[in-house]
Amino acid sequence: MFRLSNLIKSTLNGEKSRTLNGSIIIWNFTNRCNLLCHHCYSKADANEKDTLSFEQIQQTIPKLKKAGVNFVIFSGGEPLLRKDIFNIAQCMKDNGIMTYLSTNGMYVSPKNVKQIIDTFNYIGISIDGIEQIHDYFRGQKGAYEKSIDAIKLIQENGGNAGIRFTLTKETQNSFYAMFDLVEKLNVNKLYISHLVYSGRGEENLEIDISKEQRREYVEFIINKAFEYYEEGKEIDLVTGNMEMDAILLLKEFQKRFPSYAQTLKDKLLSWGGNSAGNRLGNMDWLGNVKPDPFFPFTVGNYLQEDFDTIWLNKENPLLENLRTTPRDIKGKCGICQYIDICNGGSRSRAYAITGDLWDEDPSCYLSYEEIRR
Repeated sequence: MFRLSNLIKSTLNGEKSRTLNGSIIIWNFTNRCNLLCHHCYSKADANEKDTLSFEQIQQTIPKLKKAGVNFVIFSGGEPLLRKDIFNIAQCMKDNGIMTYLSTNGMYVSPKNVKQIIDTFNYIGISIDGIEQIHDYFRGQKGAYEKSIDAIKLIQENGGNAGIRFTLTKETQNSFYAMFDLVEKLNVNKLYISHLVYSGRGEENLEIDISKEQRREYVEFIINKAFEYYEEGKEIDLVTGNMEMDAILLLKEFQKRFPSYAQTLKDKLLSWGGNSAGNRLGNMDWLGNVKPDPFFPFTVGNYLQEDFDTIWLNKENPLLENLRTTPRDIKGKCGICQYIDICNGGSRSRAYAITGDLWDEDPSCYLSYEEIRR
């Protein structure tokens, strides 16, 4: 997760940027879902059954805190399908863990909206394009309207929900419309996720955009973030799964605000780029622990071994390599002057394309000429 708006504001205003104090875990509490999204990394569908009991979850939560986890994103499938989801969130709060909700919004209703707002520190609702594109991409007619209604319902009850958008060939025609949408709805956060090849996302590798298109879109996002800052608009632009975006932001700072460029660079070096297996992890509905939701390998199972034992294991070679900064990556990463900033990008994408975890991220849009040491 790369917080462009926060970095621009904090750098130009001489403030500290937001930092992640502890690890963040994306926990898939269920693989049940009412939609069939084309990019779904967990291949969730309505016919799945919940396999995790509340007792298993409750017993695991203190182990997260012991391992330094301070943030948990409630994910799925669709997490609101679990009837005990609010009890789970309360257990998190009792253990000093902040809770974020990632939902398609279709189960947000007048009956539960106040409880959702009061329970979760942040609510993210997935919108993947204008109505026709969203409904096609998510596999259900009427999904867009219900998700938009959920955002409005949350706002009417004193909350605010951010929008999550995944950039693919199927959704790119709505890319610019997403900025119009967040402004129209007065949404305070737009999270733009780059595609990672896993689950149905791996099967649909052909839906990914080209490197040239990706760079063009990222440059637009960066320019828009500067525009929002200059206009005083409190819209937080965030990108995900593409740590190279930080390098483009640095290059833009060097053009616009050369005297602030080193300050930004220091912030980016402190951030450290891709943090899968370090400050970021994933737990799925079968008990598997992975460095990120898309990762092709597990590092343990929290139903068989305590999570803190798995996460704090200093003898696991995979975790050790992932936690090396900067990582030892092949290809153009080996000559890149910015490796300390992006940390090699997505290992999941590298493995999906080359079969080698330590090859370069195939989605990197930077040229050899601009990265050479």
